[in-house]
Amino acid sequence: MSAPAVELKAVTKSFGRTEIIRGVDLSIPRGERHAIIGPNGAGKTTLFNLISGRFPVSSGTIAVNGRSTAGLAPQEINRLGLSRSFQITSIFPRMTVFENIRCGLLWSQGYRYSFWHLLGGQKKLNDAADALLERLKLGDRRNLPAGLLSYAEQRALEIGITIAGGAEIILLDEPTAGMSNSETDAAVELIRSVSEGKTLLMVEHDMSVVFGLADRITVLVYGEVIASDVPAAIRGNAAVQEAYLGTVAA
Repeated sequence: MSAPAVELKAVTKSFGRTEIIRGVDLSIPRGERHAIIGPNGAGKTTLFNLISGRFPVSSGTIAVNGRSTAGLAPQEINRLGLSRSFQITSIFPRMTVFENIRCGLLWSQGYRYSFWHLLGGQKKLNDAADALLERLKLGDRRNLPAGLLSYAEQRALEIGITIAGGAEIILLDEPTAGMSNSETDAAVELIRSVSEGKTLLMVEHDMSVVFGLADRITVLVYGEVIASDVPAAIRGNAAVQEAYLGTVAA
């Protein structure tokens, strides 16, 4: 039996005397779409930062594809097969949309720290970038500076950069925040498409997105997991309704 894509055991995180994550156990099988929900301040983004190596754990263990991430830098965890997006859109605004995607592809295409390749002449690399832009429905924005994209298009571009490295595990932090209903619908279809065959872990506040995408949902309240189950069970869980969902579960 293969190791889980992501596994947390008794993970805690404190900042000074303030404990943010309190003994989280979580196992995410490969290929699962998993959502983490909870009220503001529950520790969801902190959990993402622990998994991706931005913060070290205070205690407990985290494994990615069966390998402990203790002591690993974020880029080393990325090379284990994990990539993430952020709440605040992180793109290169002065570079073109195409150049942003091409940068995301460099490592996975074998370019590493090569300073002698002229990227404009690398047909395989450029074809891969154009193919990904078409999947993102950004092909007609190819030569536009990324900073001129609409907000929803910038979020789509960031998702593209996140998956460009070929990671098997994708972490998306509030991918539809700030979007209109139509933009959210388009983003959900994009996420569904690009996560096909991969492991998806997302933090999301929009319950229609969560229940429409997730195979399983974990509810985090004050740094503790109060429930982790399939969407139907989470929807009917009285403790979850009281802590977070309220009338949405009705």
